[in-house]
Amino acid sequence: MIAVAAWQWLLLVIGVMLVVYAAAVAALLIAGRRSDARELARFIPDCLLLFRALLRDPRVPPGRKALLAVLVAYLAVPIDLVPDFIPVAGQLDDAIVVALVLRSVLRSGGSQLLREHWGGAERSLDIVLRLAGAPA
Repeated sequence: MIAVAAWQWLLLVIGVMLVVYAAAVAALLIAGRRSDARELARFIPDCLLLFRALLRDPRVPPGRKALLAVLVAYLAVPIDLVPDFIPVAGQLDDAIVVALVLRSVLRSGGSQLLREHWGGAERSLDIVLRLAGAPA
């Protein structure tokens, strides 16, 4: 019975996050900022594709791949350092964990490695590189 409740909780959290994400994209569309809405809508899928590509890249050391795998698991599980239902702080801890892992990968492979695997907009890549602490 507890496992069912946990799955229901997980689905609820994912549903709420998707609604908030869709609302942010819709708000940008209503404001007439189509290109920003498109970039925001693609940002999370682009990051997931980046993580997957880095996990498959032989130039990424095994230790960094383990960090990336733990990161993906951490982001997928609803149990966080700060719960996601807490506004701002819930998402901020996820962003900090992503930044720390990307900084580690960046130090081992350089920003060119991230650039090679990024499939999204250049402006979004700049955000990811700044988040990871890449030199300007």
